[in-house]
Amino acid sequence: MSKYRLVLLRHGEGAWNKENRFCSWVDQKLSSDGIKEAQNCGKQLKALGFEFDLVFTSVLSRSIQTAWLILEEMGQEWVPIQSSWRLNERHYGALIGLNRAEMALNHGEEQVKIWRRSYDVTPPPITESHPYYEEIYNDRRYKCSDVSQDNLPKAESLKDVLDRLLPYWNEKIVPELKSGKMILISAHGNSSRALLKHVEGISDEDIINVTLPTGVPILLELDENLHPLGPHQFLGDQEAIQAAIKKVEDQGKVKSAEK
Repeated sequence: MSKYRLVLLRHGEGAWNKENRFCSWVDQKLSSDGIKEAQNCGKQLKALGFEFDLVFTSVLSRSIQTAWLILEEMGQEWVPIQSSWRLNERHYGALIGLNRAEMALNHGEEQVKIWRRSYDVTPPPITESHPYYEEIYNDRRYKCSDVSQDNLPKAESLKDVLDRLLPYWNEKIVPELKSGKMILISAHGNSSRALLKHVEGISDEDIINVTLPTGVPILLELDENLHPLGPHQFLGDQEAIQAAIKKVEDQGKVKSAEK
């Protein structure tokens, strides 16, 4: 029997997810479908009897909004939420705002897959001439972070995401887990993949094939040493989840009409 249980998820679909653009650190609200995904996630978790004691999110609105909607559906709006930039989506640097399918057409599907899914490849950094640079780095939410704005990333590999996430996991989340609290983490595709890589010991090579759909809860059952008792479990209709995973994987491919 598990000593600790943790629910992790990628936020519901955002507007730029729908448009197949690299959203990254640009702050986007949920799309209408994303709102439904978060609400359905809450209904699913309520039906399974989950009762949360604490929620962790990034500082991006789509992560926080997803957590709010889940808790509302569960009738657990009172549960405390803690937010940190260390759970933010991966910083895609100069790729922010670009369409994945168009990039696959211009650079090839394999290169886009490497940029999206590899462990230690960093995309080109964002520069001050980028159209979203000022929006990101003048955002007031980062004035409250535990590093100076000058030291915030300008681009990240998945390895970089794990490096900035681990201190928060070890210092903030793990003590709460070990105190017996039931934790929900509403994060992003890559911060969730980084955490799964760490907890489950997924290799640098295998992590490229780990894809997480939006709005689907993932259950982790851990022993007293926080080692997994088995692989992570997607909760919900498994056929629908596999279709959602394929949809995410296809985002980095050239559209059929363009081939």
